[in-house]
Amino acid sequence: MRCLIVEDNDFSREALRLFLADQGEIEQAVNGREAVQLFQQALDQGAPFDLVMLDIVMPEMDGQQALKLIRQAEREKRPAEHKAVIIMTTALNSAENMEEALWEGDCTDYLVKPIARADLMAMLRRYGVSN
Repeated sequence: MRCLIVEDNDFSREALRLFLADQGEIEQAVNGREAVQLFQQALDQGAPFDLVMLDIVMPEMDGQQALKLIRQAEREKRPAEHKAVIIMTTALNSAENMEEALWEGDCTDYLVKPIARADLMAMLRRYGVSN
């Protein structure tokens, strides 16, 4: 599995990396702009990400914007049945953010921080991306 962790907070990014260390190849980005670039490069190189862990609140480009651009790049370059699993992560437990991510952005699921490894692993198994 190829995973992209997008998180501006060093502690949260490292926690996710440790949670997913045994799941496959991991790349990291610190903001939405960098995430979109890495995602597009992976598509162009024929090595797309299977999983994206995407924080909502970040500098330069937030996760909601990045999500929409990532899904747009996917629609242009990848068959619909091979969409990446995108899990939005946030400390903001708001219905508005959740609705925007799920309905407007087409994310796969949504986790509120702090994230428990057991919850994340159960979610990955549910979507068939866990080793």
